[in-house]
Amino acid sequence: MEATIAAARRQLADGSANALSLLASCVERIRNPDGEGARAFPHGVSMAAHMQAQASDMLREQGVAGVLAGIPVSVKDLFDVQGDVTRAGAKVLPERPASADAPAIARLRAAGAVFVGRTNMTEFAYSGVGINPHYGTPRNPFDRQGGRIPGGSSSGAAVSVTDGMALAAIGSDTGGSCRIPAALCGIVGFKPTASRVPLQGTVPLSPSYDSIGCLANTVECCAAVDAVMAGEAPPTAPLPLAGLRLAVPTGLVLEGMSDEVAEVFSRTLRRLSAAGALLQDVSFESWNQLAELGANGGLVAAEASAWHQQLLAEHANRYDPRVLSRIRLADEQRAADYLRMQQRRRELCRQADVELAAFDAVALPTVPIVAPCIEALGDDESFFSTNRLLLRNPSIANMLDLCALSLPCHRLADAPVGLMLFGRHLSDRRLLAIGMGIEAVLRRERR
Repeated sequence: MEATIAAARRQLADGSANALSLLASCVERIRNPDGEGARAFPHGVSMAAHMQAQASDMLREQGVAGVLAGIPVSVKDLFDVQGDVTRAGAKVLPERPASADAPAIARLRAAGAVFVGRTNMTEFAYSGVGINPHYGTPRNPFDRQGGRIPGGSSSGAAVSVTDGMALAAIGSDTGGSCRIPAALCGIVGFKPTASRVPLQGTVPLSPSYDSIGCLANTVECCAAVDAVMAGEAPPTAPLPLAGLRLAVPTGLVLEGMSDEVAEVFSRTLRRLSAAGALLQDVSFESWNQLAELGANGGLVAAEASAWHQQLLAEHANRYDPRVLSRIRLADEQRAADYLRMQQRRRELCRQADVELAAFDAVALPTVPIVAPCIEALGDDESFFSTNRLLLRNPSIANMLDLCALSLPCHRLADAPVGLMLFGRHLSDRRLLAIGMGIEAVLRRERR
């Protein structure tokens, strides 16, 4: 099976593949006992997948094909899919099949996507590391023998794409949950402006920051999936880099970089400049004040605590202790603190929009390190310090309500490193077009 949606569409159109054969290729990889399928899809292949693929092939024979007809897509276990149980990577939710699709899922279904299965994730999406003590942790495709983290919270989503178990993956992104695993696993992850894709039918983490994104092998693939979920047209062509105004932020986002990431990021900037992009070092004042939104877990802990209140009263001992401790940070907050943070966030979003107006996009490292080994995060101190480092850069886009994209910029044989692009609020289609242009330049250099 080809690794892009565009290639699969060509195969479907010329008859060299059909939806059933694309699905069979994914299922073979999922069920390979030597692979990561059991950890990426802990609940197995969707029972409805075969029927969906079969129906897609029958419709195509009649000349009916949606824009994602026959394309195998994995779904993070955070979204309601009619007839499936939504567990959110946890053990405490009722084993009750969803009565209807989440709107984003319904749009994908209407476009003809074939849902391969539900992917593993950090419990309740509350970590950027990707470790799950209940269902196991899928290993990063790089140095698989060493057992590196996949990143989270959309851990299984990323591995489903890297291992050919799906052509695209649906994930959520509250502080980087699509972009972190994409960067660490060497694929593309997209976080839209939150309001573009409806959140109904998903288990919330923080409604203020939650967004529904996707992961795939190319920016074009992500653009195709995002367009369906948002009910918009995808960008039609990549934007050329000549004259593109890219801000390169200074300060905290560049601190703590490993030697590998620092070298790759520097090399990437040189390539973008050589291709005609205009790079400017910038210190964004709004970014320097974002720490005000993080006291005692910030808005995320407050909103998570409110949603989990009843479950915690009955089942706190069944939670991942590391997730539980983060939710309980909100115990130190007052209602006045929450309201103040909301007001301050609105102010910073307005300020950031003004600061970004002079640029086409912002370019920075997605995360400052390559994926560490799972075993190295066995103690809480290592786990939480790594989690903070992974979330630091991506979460800026969630706090400031921006769109954001991570695409690989490392050489193919090296540890994956992600280049992250930020765009202004609701500039999603333009950011994706910019990403396609940058991807074309970087792919020539990565071989």
